[in-house]
Amino acid sequence: MDIIKTSTDWAKAEVFSSSFFMLSGGLFLLASVAFWYLGKTEMAKAYVTPSIVVGVLLFIIGAGIFYANKTRTTSFVEDYNKDAAAFVQSEIVRIDKSMGEYKTAVFRVIPVIIAVASMLIIFMDKPVWRASSITVIGMMFVIMMIDSNANQRLVTYKEKLLEVANQNK
Repeated sequence: MDIIKTSTDWAKAEVFSSSFFMLSGGLFLLASVAFWYLGKTEMAKAYVTPSIVVGVLLFIIGAGIFYANKTRTTSFVEDYNKDAAAFVQSEIVRIDKSMGEYKTAVFRVIPVIIAVASMLIIFMDKPVWRASSITVIGMMFVIMMIDSNANQRLVTYKEKLLEVANQNK
């Protein structure tokens, strides 16, 4: 198995995935412009600021993932050529750390944020609270949708790394 190709393919998939964060951020920004320009009701105008904030945050998240994995694709070959076994082991450690972060942030904290935002929709009567809560739920939906796929890619990547690690023993 060519572990460099596997690693590079994984990083390229992450770079591709980051474009969905940036695309979603752009759509929130576009929605903000539409609410600002076309919004006639107080509720429509209340969406402007939350949509800008969420759009910028999603774009920053996407850009960060894009940069991190783009640079990682070039460093894979150098790291592997220095010490192949250490490269495989360091990737397994990095994946375990990332999967732990996904388990906490994506699969525990985000559902709580969605529940709190949902309660705010029920109990807060002001349009700005409802628009902010609905926008936050939209952002959390985007993050969960993209990161649940990223988590599954990590599981697959780790399995392949473990195969290589076991072959080298």
